[in-house]
Amino acid sequence: MKKVSTDKAPAAIGPYSQGIIAGGFLYASGQIPINPATGEIEGADITSQTDLVCRNIGEILKAAGTDYEHVVKTSCFLAEMGDFAAFNGVYEKYFTGKPARSCVAVKQLPKSVLCEIEIIAYIGE
Repeated sequence: MKKVSTDKAPAAIGPYSQGIIAGGFLYASGQIPINPATGEIEGADITSQTDLVCRNIGEILKAAGTDYEHVVKTSCFLAEMGDFAAFNGVYEKYFTGKPARSCVAVKQLPKSVLCEIEIIAYIGE
């Protein structure tokens, strides 16, 4: 296994890694809308928060030597399912390869953000 880490995405704030490469796949931890430069939550609405989450994921993908086109699965968590359409509008701009996806509403997310996304991407061997 190989850890993936970049200062261009939020640092892990607990006992976990930004991502792990194993068996030809990148397993990236869930990303929330944290500005990696400041460590602060950014974005007041679902569209701005989703955009920052997707950009952070892009940096982790880049650090692992891959891109959005190699994402095979996403798990998406929303604080409000009523935000789904706006969330999806941003999501589809990044995940153009249309990976498999789960999207659920949860009671609450870390730091009371509006969304979180985790991904699995194919790296190859």
